[in-house]
Amino acid sequence: MEVLIALGSNIDRERNMAAAIDRLRAHPQMELVAVSPIYTTAAIGSDGAESGQPIFANAAARIATALPAAKLRHELRAMEAALGRVRTADKFAPRPIDLDIIFYGAEVLDIDGHHIPDRDVVRFAHIALPAADIAGDWIHPETGQALATIAAMLSTEEMEKSR
Repeated sequence: MEVLIALGSNIDRERNMAAAIDRLRAHPQMELVAVSPIYTTAAIGSDGAESGQPIFANAAARIATALPAAKLRHELRAMEAALGRVRTADKFAPRPIDLDIIFYGAEVLDIDGHHIPDRDVVRFAHIALPAADIAGDWIHPETGQALATIAAMLSTEEMEKSR
């Protein structure tokens, strides 16, 4: 199964993004196929407005895996914990790393309250743009739109390629 994963960090961004990519590459049940450029964006709060938190680094990774979606999500959570992520009730709190499944092939799933495809891919450029960089021709199974089309429709004024 080919999968897209969103990566984000606003605590020690450079170190944690590199470490997360290294962990994805080294995992024995994942093959890292591609990694997008890293973008920097302002942190947003629950209202969608800038929150005043430290700047985020955002990217996407494309992997191939035989892991079922729930097991993959568990493995990603373990990687987050190993990199110092402590999940709190505040979904928008600063974090050393965030690893979320954007697409699990063309499947539509709900895993522990997390919808796949990630609903934020059609809401936020910081998720759609990196995903489109490495899988622009992938079709969103619920909207029927290509990722490149979704990314083009979202505002990218806040996006700045950092590499």
